[in-house]
Amino acid sequence: MTKADIVNEIAKNTGIEKVAVQKTVEAFMETVKDAMISGNNVYLRGFGSFIVKKRAKKTARNISKNTTIIIPAHNIPAFKPAKTFITKVKDKVKK
Repeated sequence: MTKADIVNEIAKNTGIEKVAVQKTVEAFMETVKDAMISGNNVYLRGFGSFIVKKRAKKTARNISKNTTIIIPAHNIPAFKPAKTFITKVKDKVKK
């Protein structure tokens, strides 16, 4: 599902114009990005959390050149779904 698909679904379900829905979805995404860039987590009860994970410094190997490199500690964005969300997906999606 793409952002356009999400906008179309919300517009269809709510009756709000697609332009307004698109601005709202983009504003939501910008707000989440800005919060995470500043180091804050975003919690959406019943859906999940957008969290900033801290990765520790580590040593990696470049096998083709037979060298080691140091990867410094860094932060990455991550999404952790809520437990209720996980159970609903597990129950509905069958392989």
